Amino acid sequence: MRPLQSAPSRLGLAAALAISFAAPALGAEKAVAIPPPTIDLPAEAGTRTAVLAGGCFWGVQGVFQHTAGVLSAVSGYAGGDKSTAMYEIVGTGATGHAESVEIKYDPRKISYGKILQIYFSVAHDPTQLNRQGPDVGTQYRSAIFTTDDAQKKVADAYIAQLNAAKVFGKPIVTTVDPLKGFYPAESYHQDYLTLHPRQPYIVYNDLPKIENLKTMFTDSYIEKPTLVNAGKATN
Repeated sequence: MRPLQSAPSRLGLAAALAISFAAPALGAEKAVAIPPPTIDLPAEAGTRTAVLAGGCFWGVQGVFQHTAGVLSAVSGYAGGDKSTAMYEIVGTGATGHAESVEIKYDPRKISYGKILQIYFSVAHDPTQLNRQGPDVGTQYRSAIFTTDDAQKKVADAYIAQLNAAKVFGKPIVTTVDPLKGFYPAESYHQDYLTLHPRQPYIVYNDLPKIENLKTMFTDSYIEKPTLVNAGKATN
């Protein structure tokens, strides 16, 4: 298992243990049952891309790696320049980047709207501004990076729909921005949830998201994750 110093912004091992056992209010955002979007994109042939930011990319990647119809889910950075798309620099919060996940999917098997429903429901808490659980900073913001006007229309309408229904009890703070570029994260971040299922941060903050996906989106859940590095052994 890779040493935890590869992820300094996860508060380190000691802090992660403290969060896991002493301060439950800091993590493990609860899933919320929400309706599907009233408008969606058509089920056309081919591969489509969605880029979503919702806190630490380990958990968001893990959720969509267990989602049927997803062809790949890659952790990375979006919102800033290519020159600053490096973990140590993004962690300063000064690059404009958000930890993000690029999702390639088959729209005949899962729609863009369903991806957004899972994103808002189980992948993160869209009412937290510039943070998720124990992670604080603009690099952990909630954001949808759209590839075209059609995606923007669906995302904007869905946020308005959920806010009108008051399903979260607080306003959604998720931003909808045009995708200027996506930059894959370092190799040690890929498939992190699957490779390190006993890491305290993963146990407390992210494994519950997989369980929520399994119970709340039964038809969309797959047991075997679609990994970036499919040949790697898992723990």
